[in-house]
Amino acid sequence: MTAVLAAGVGARRGWSWTLRAASFRLESPLTGQPALGILITQRSLLAPDGPTAQRGPATQRGTATTIIDLLAGLVSPSYGELRVLGEDMRTERGRTAARARIGVVRRSGKTRPGVRIRGLVEHAARGTRLPRRDRNLLAAAILDRLSLMPWADVPLRAAPDPVARRARLAAAAVHQPELLLIDGLLDDLAPGDAAVLAASIRDIGRDTGVVAAGNDADSLALSCGEVLTLADGILVGS
Repeated sequence: MTAVLAAGVGARRGWSWTLRAASFRLESPLTGQPALGILITQRSLLAPDGPTAQRGPATQRGTATTIIDLLAGLVSPSYGELRVLGEDMRTERGRTAARARIGVVRRSGKTRPGVRIRGLVEHAARGTRLPRRDRNLLAAAILDRLSLMPWADVPLRAAPDPVARRARLAAAAVHQPELLLIDGLLDDLAPGDAAVLAASIRDIGRDTGVVAAGNDADSLALSCGEVLTLADGILVGS
């Protein structure tokens, strides 16, 4: 089974196209495969009748989010065929089935005020529906795996940004999804911090498939075995 198959997929963000006739695939088994990166360039977003005048980091981040939402089953493609983990993402039934098997991590997101890193990951582990003791063991294991134990009792909002990003990665991966989708997590990091986060992503990729979207070419190259470039709504090879 092909894990991700996109054939001529188009998708909109507002009044503009983020994808036009995109075709790519990610083969099974996902475990052990290098991550697939999607580089969002300054020319990534198109208006319906030509290149949009809106450029810059905000537009690029929005484009990455739309692509990740598409693969996660949070939005449906405007046209074309998209299958993720064997599910037809053009149907509500297919998107619902796929979402249960997918993890999504974003650069930022809403969290409960004062939540500590350990609590964030333990709460995410509830998705496994295991007994509480087993969930907490899973949380402890991934905190240790991503070198987060020294930060486990620090509030997420008080942690340095690179640490907070690794904590979000741990929370998205703790329930052991078949496919992990990364939205902008690698963008705007110092080289040393990017290298640490990339190593964590490669480590998680030993157990699950990974697709990362962002606008930092160097960080994506560190994390992924192949990087596709999105330019003018078209995905092209690395």
